[in-house]
Amino acid sequence: MTPSPSTDREGPQVLRREFSLWSAFAFAFAFISPIVALYGIFGLALSAAGPSFWWGFALVFGGQFLVALVFAMLVSRWPLEGSIYQWSRRLLGTSYGWFAGWAYMWTLVIAMATVALGAAGFVATIVGIEAPSGGTLALIALVILLAGTAVNLVGRQALKIFMMASIAAEVIGSVVLGTWLLLFHRNNSLSVLFQGGGADFDGWAYLSGPFLMAVAFIGWSFVGFESAGAIAEEVHEPRRYLPKAVLFSLAFIALVVGYSSLAIILAIPDLDAVAQGAVADPVYETLTAALGHGVAKPVEVMFVIGFLASFLALQTSASRVIWAYARDGALPAAGVLAQLRGKARIPVVAILVTTVVGAGLFLLSVVAGDVYSLMVNFTAGGFYLAFLFPLIGFLVVVLRKAWTPANFSLGRATLPVAVVAVVWASLQFLNISWPRAAFEQRYLDWSVWIGVVVLAVAGLGVLLSVRRRILAVAVIDDVEALDELADELADGKVTADD
Repeated sequence: MTPSPSTDREGPQVLRREFSLWSAFAFAFAFISPIVALYGIFGLALSAAGPSFWWGFALVFGGQFLVALVFAMLVSRWPLEGSIYQWSRRLLGTSYGWFAGWAYMWTLVIAMATVALGAAGFVATIVGIEAPSGGTLALIALVILLAGTAVNLVGRQALKIFMMASIAAEVIGSVVLGTWLLLFHRNNSLSVLFQGGGADFDGWAYLSGPFLMAVAFIGWSFVGFESAGAIAEEVHEPRRYLPKAVLFSLAFIALVVGYSSLAIILAIPDLDAVAQGAVADPVYETLTAALGHGVAKPVEVMFVIGFLASFLALQTSASRVIWAYARDGALPAAGVLAQLRGKARIPVVAILVTTVVGAGLFLLSVVAGDVYSLMVNFTAGGFYLAFLFPLIGFLVVVLRKAWTPANFSLGRATLPVAVVAVVWASLQFLNISWPRAAFEQRYLDWSVWIGVVVLAVAGLGVLLSVRRRILAVAVIDDVEALDELADELADGKVTADD
């Protein structure tokens, strides 16, 4: 009998479990990256809604924490590589799960490319390139892509070391700088947090307009906590550790981002100029005004570290989703994509695919106009769209009374949390994807919907070509259960007699 495209002679391949609770937490933390989260949205949110946008952090965190609680229950029951893809498939079937993972996979790859391009701007400044062209930025981003690929190919130890270093740099950079600003460079009182609407303040008009736009921007700051589940089969004792990693990473990021943003708001020398969009880079300008121009290079280096860590986590997550698909036989060329190489059993081909796609997106950003803005706009909406698949699936299963709790459970609170999480994610997706008139090129206002249509059409074609070859979920569940048991035996958690 000929083996399945995603199997070898011994059945589906398994990854090595080399990550601990701390490693999974560091991975999710680096994925979100407080520096990337804050720097990417601060100026946009402040210009949209004024200093009162800060309260949006609490709103988005509250909604996302409900999502994280659902994901913690799902990863506790199905600690499988590929997270959103695997959970959705087991909740509402193969085709449903396939499209969930398809949206998630492409969101990760596109986000990876946009983060690399974002880091390229800082690298250009550090090496002394003023006003870099799009081609120059794409070239620098390609170097970052290749360097990140090299780190991922070396193995998990190199990845862990870089993640730990990035956490140290980001916590020191965010918390220490924030504390210094609060203690010695406060230019504004806490009352500015209640002055987002200007002199002619209209509460409802502000909340339904500028504040909602700021919340859409902030949505980018609190995604990535689910990435701890994307590496589930590389983590020791995943049912015990991964729910904690999902919840702790989100909570810690919220504290760091909220604290840092508060410090910057209170330290801005001229809030009116920033709110009117007259200051292109309010974070950097505020730090320079408070600490002097000598701080420029160290701050930019810190930003680069944050962006690189986020890039690595995104590339790792994307490659693992691709590998999970391929192991199931759910992609063309699955046999090649599912191969694990070397003693560390790394999905080399899947990693290289992300490299090739990323390079293609860089090239597209040079030759096809403002593709970068299109990619940035799509990614935030793409994450929330991907989140909706397992959230809706979970709610349906709970309503059918077919849910079987695992190690992590909310008991009687499961249903209300699931309902509110679906409502929140749906409203936030619509808020992000709403085609507000924000760009000169009107098509950019439709970025999310353009991406959804293109991916849906392309995905349907791919799914139809592989649907008959996809392995049953029971095959993968049995393999994962045996591998998890072997891990527990190796760690002495259970004995052969058990």
